[in-house]
Amino acid sequence: MFSQFAFPIFEQSINDYHKFDNVDQPIANPYPKEKIEHLLYAKNWVDTVQWHYEDIIRDPNIDPVEALVLKRKIDASNQVRTDMVEYIDSYFLQKYTSVNVKPSAKINSESPAWAFDRLSILALKIYHMNEEATREEASVEHRAKCQEKLNVLLEQKKDLTTAIDDLLTDIESGAKYMKVYKQMKMYNDDELNPVLYQNKK
Repeated sequence: MFSQFAFPIFEQSINDYHKFDNVDQPIANPYPKEKIEHLLYAKNWVDTVQWHYEDIIRDPNIDPVEALVLKRKIDASNQVRTDMVEYIDSYFLQKYTSVNVKPSAKINSESPAWAFDRLSILALKIYHMNEEATREEASVEHRAKCQEKLNVLLEQKKDLTTAIDDLLTDIESGAKYMKVYKQMKMYNDDELNPVLYQNKK
């Protein structure tokens, strides 16, 4: 099943990042560019770096100027993340281009790539919750609460991977069909964001 193929790649990216645990470290993608593994690894790497951006910006003592710089990095990261989701959906659109869609076929509420986006984030939640559940200097109560949360996350992983694989099976059989809407973000567009286009006057 594809989700079982993808999840270890997400875990590999997370583990590779934490060898240095530095948001400025360059990615060293181990997979060939023409492979879907390369894209899955890169997608999770962006998610992992952004996860740590979000940690840093919540420092109550952060310098305001540094916080603004970081906010710009988060915005840029969000754009890359959305682009990568579209690249992954392009892979699935190509993969299923010859499927004979049934007349009764239905559309899903989210595309396969957005479901994998959720799975990538879930891999990060599991990694960091496990860190807290096993952090030796934390209190017993803290570790126990985090273990309870980790158990829920692992159950969520089981449910999400099952749902993703069911969706892909339905698409492959023609019982569901893919329809992808390209991003229509407005806040980065100087023709659509009022603050930006008013500044151009």
